[in-house]
Amino acid sequence: MADLFDSATPKAVPLAERLRPASLDEVVGQRHLLGPGKPLRVAFESGKLHSMILWGPPGVGKTTLARLTAKAFDAQFIALSAVFSGVKDIRDAVAQAQAAQALGRHTILFVDEVHRFNKAQQDAFLPYVEQGLVTFIGATTENPSFEVNSALLSRAAVYVLEPLDAEAMAQLFDRARALACLQLDFQEQARERLIGFADGDARRLMNLVEQVQVAASNAGVATVLPEFVDDALASKLRRFDKGGEAFYDQISALHKAVRGSDPDAALYWLCRMFDGGADPLYLGRRLIRMATEDIGLADPRALEITLNACVAYERLGSPEGELALAEATLFLACAAKSNAAYKAYNAARKFVAGDDSRPVPLHLRNAPTRLMKELGYGKAYRYAHDEPEAYAAGESYLPDGMARPTWYSPTPYGLEAQIAAKLERLRELDRRAGARPSSGAAGVSDATDDRP
Repeated sequence: MADLFDSATPKAVPLAERLRPASLDEVVGQRHLLGPGKPLRVAFESGKLHSMILWGPPGVGKTTLARLTAKAFDAQFIALSAVFSGVKDIRDAVAQAQAAQALGRHTILFVDEVHRFNKAQQDAFLPYVEQGLVTFIGATTENPSFEVNSALLSRAAVYVLEPLDAEAMAQLFDRARALACLQLDFQEQARERLIGFADGDARRLMNLVEQVQVAASNAGVATVLPEFVDDALASKLRRFDKGGEAFYDQISALHKAVRGSDPDAALYWLCRMFDGGADPLYLGRRLIRMATEDIGLADPRALEITLNACVAYERLGSPEGELALAEATLFLACAAKSNAAYKAYNAARKFVAGDDSRPVPLHLRNAPTRLMKELGYGKAYRYAHDEPEAYAAGESYLPDGMARPTWYSPTPYGLEAQIAAKLERLRELDRRAGARPSSGAAGVSDATDDRP
């Protein structure tokens, strides 16, 4: 297949395309896949072509590797984009593959952003992959475990591509500068700033170099300073997809930093998400979850402070309100930790979901009418406030015949240490009083008022 840019003039071709590697040896990064003895290198050298899913963030070489695969195996290269392609495009690609097969040539079918195809569209590739008509290469920025059909996934090897590190990005910068703006002198800090804005994305780096080159040419600038880079680049957003893998990875990192009591790390991930455009109130809701799941009764102030931070953000908006969320984040990270309430709730929910609907014991039922009282509702109930230490020792508040569970086990941290001591004192009073008689037993004062 003819290359898309064969008829274009060099200046009309984007820098990223002009610098696209022509061989594996020119590829920067991905040594874990392309180094000596590594999976993709072995596949190329062995001559054994296979279907694959290339999973990684934007600008790390997924399309390049697919094209180099076609070149190495002298195969026809057909590229589809799941954003723009439909069933008709798939049929056309199959027809081209069949025509190439008739001429004795194999076809590599490359589908960019394959996760955007629905199940039916992904299923459409299966028979042609199984027949060997095409070798399928899919590229995705999302976790293929969730986004690619299991049938298609089982027929392809999954290779994880990593963001390009600083060393790799520096190599690419030097290549880009040599090709596009050798006449410009970049101050070291300006070079680092430009690489930082690219955020491990080679394509973005190429585009940024072009933007700076054009801006410098228009301004008559010969030496690029950090301030010029800041002024020349309209967008500094990090790689951040509010519905994608990076989004949930950063939320996970924030949650784990809070749980791990690392305030600086928690603040870092919070600011990363602010910088990437996350909805601050969404982050506030996540902080509320952390307050209840990871701190709980070890420090009940955590929930109050987090709720107040969300209210403060709603009142102030951005950017002032973000400080309240940052303050809550720091408090959560520094607070005593306990997941005892979280575990107790989950255990109770699980038990109730699998248990029968046990009736409420008579002594716990409310008795607002004469008939209910005659039927024994509320009989033998003991009003805790009238008991020593405001505790009805030996009383049972569970359904009759149900063994006492131990779902809630306070930790020895923060306020829960005091809660644990109090519960132990109450259990001791229960042991002294003995087990409560069955519901409605004589010898205990009846409740004759309407207190619930």
